[in-house]
Amino acid sequence: MKEICIPIPYLKEQEIADVEVTLAGRKLKYSFRVESFPWELNDEFSVLTDPLERSLARIYKLKGAIESYDKEWELIQIFNPEEHADHIHVLYRKRLKT
Repeated sequence: MKEICIPIPYLKEQEIADVEVTLAGRKLKYSFRVESFPWELNDEFSVLTDPLERSLARIYKLKGAIESYDKEWELIQIFNPEEHADHIHVLYRKRLKT
């Protein structure tokens, strides 16, 4: 088993959840952060009317936000946005120092 699910309270912007795991007597500490990125098209893409083009524009913007994010954090999960959502939530984990 590589992963386990640990329920934690909802994280607000800029909050970090620190989780400590003991594995075979060795303690590991992980930090998680949820970020919100704009999902609604309020820029030059807002004129698009084709649903496929709008979806691709959203994905393109999200890709840019993820690529420019702090490199000390690694992408773990992208949550499905609700219908008509203004933002999309992304889960990051702080990279372990080796």
